Amino acid sequence: MYILGLNAYHADSSAAIFKDGVMIAATEEERFRRVKHWAGFPSMAVQFCLQEAGITLNEVDHIAIGRDPMAKLQKKMMFLLKNPGGGWNAVLDRVKNARKVSSLEEELAALDIHVYKSSLKNKIHQVEHHRAHLASAFFASPFEEAALLSIDGSGDFSTTMIGIGRGNQIEVLDSVDFPHSAGLFYTALTQWLGFPHYGDEYKVMGLAPYGVPQYVDKLRDIILFGKDGLFSLNSKYFRSAKHGIVGYGDDHIPKVAPLFSEYMVEKLGPQRKKSEELSQYHKDMAASIQRITEELIFHILTHLQKRTGLKNVCIAGGVAQNSVANGKITRNTPFTNVYIPSAGHDAGISMGAALYVYNHILKQPRQPAIWSAYTGARFTNDEIETYLKSRNIKYERLDDDTLYDRVSDQLINSGVVGWFNGRAEFGPRALGGRSILADPRRSDAKDLLNAKIKRRESFRPFAPSILKEYVGEYFEVTDEVPFMEKVFPFKKEKHAVLPAVVHADGSGRLQSVDKVVTPRYYNLIESFRKKTGVPVLLNTSFNENEPIVNSPEDALECYLRTNMDMLVLENCVITTR
Repeated sequence: MYILGLNAYHADSSAAIFKDGVMIAATEEERFRRVKHWAGFPSMAVQFCLQEAGITLNEVDHIAIGRDPMAKLQKKMMFLLKNPGGGWNAVLDRVKNARKVSSLEEELAALDIHVYKSSLKNKIHQVEHHRAHLASAFFASPFEEAALLSIDGSGDFSTTMIGIGRGNQIEVLDSVDFPHSAGLFYTALTQWLGFPHYGDEYKVMGLAPYGVPQYVDKLRDIILFGKDGLFSLNSKYFRSAKHGIVGYGDDHIPKVAPLFSEYMVEKLGPQRKKSEELSQYHKDMAASIQRITEELIFHILTHLQKRTGLKNVCIAGGVAQNSVANGKITRNTPFTNVYIPSAGHDAGISMGAALYVYNHILKQPRQPAIWSAYTGARFTNDEIETYLKSRNIKYERLDDDTLYDRVSDQLINSGVVGWFNGRAEFGPRALGGRSILADPRRSDAKDLLNAKIKRRESFRPFAPSILKEYVGEYFEVTDEVPFMEKVFPFKKEKHAVLPAVVHADGSGRLQSVDKVVTPRYYNLIESFRKKTGVPVLLNTSFNENEPIVNSPEDALECYLRTNMDMLVLENCVITTR
């Protein structure tokens, strides 16, 4: 049985394909289009998935899209009645998008002249946004039973959903409806801090350790914790939704409308201008925003644990990308085990919608847990060589042992290396498939990377990839973190050892590297460890203000326009320009 999952007409559009419940491929459309957060129909991702499965569209048994325009229809109508004017425009935007969802068979049929629309219509399942999020976390997890949380900006009129997963079924317990949203709360304050673009929230998380959370009580008037374990927003701090929240133009690039009101400016001060230097007040506000968001997540989870009595929890949604909060869950709630998928954000909707259909609707048995994010594009050495020769690029093709030795030497000698290996990762994190690497022991590594390649804000940290056997030696919390989804505090004695990856508060967003899951990346780090005694590399995404590179061409172009010292494409090594 083949199931094709889609996140379409929504930010981070993507496709995933499963055979008998096992994921064969999953990828974001942005990797092919080279446009961040691309939000149209993921035609190139669909074609890639079909190619990886070795099938045609006619051979797909079910098509699942993580969007259900009919979900909470009565509540949407009540919202319209209570919010005339602006409310109508907000819902009309959703109706236009709903029409696109309803014409899905036309988009799919356009990919294959041998496919008729009529043959596709009965295959399509519309899965509510947050149910798809819950499915992406629970059905991919190792837990037979778990509490579930989906939390983001908004999707199908919900912003938060809690439930229980048992075997191949999901039971929804409760939800929070638009416009009350933890995601919108965080985004509004991200905008107020002068970061206006879609996806800028991680900048606030990176800035927070430079401040003191002394304004948390001020923020308690904006986001109100409920006795039921949920929450609401104080509407005075937010503008009315005259044109919706996230808009998509003809370029399919998501744009977030201004979210905060003049009342927020009155209470918190003027919005920081783009060119304005970050003051200590801004840093303290970032710390306070992060702190109250953590408290909210712990508030929801603590009540959820008491309600379910379970020790395992699975979390997805945009707010689940807050890796600082994720790393504190087991220390601040009664939950002892946490699973978050590699694509916990909206790209994971394609994976979740497919799993929801396979497990929950069709009642098929669960498959093994997903611990690998490597489901994207891959290229052989021969394909890479053919491409490099076509570009007249000088390179060496090395055997594995020589490769690890050469690359580790380059890193030790202050080199910055572009590492293109195996299949691309599914999700926003580079995990040793499409990574830029450096020596974490160098105190100047962060400045080198920003000068040579990334050109990003100095307050944003770089992440450590660590061999999983050594996590307990370097971090105060021991856990497997395969998808770089949690931040943990480093042990104090390791701060001086790894200055390039220890953030201002002594923490690191780690990736625990498993030899079975990613043997080549593991072997490279092990080569570095044998020479330095340190089982860690600085790892950041292989890109320069663009989506993470997908193909040898993307990687080469990034290498040529930056000051990277070495480019590794599988076993092909480039060190000259």
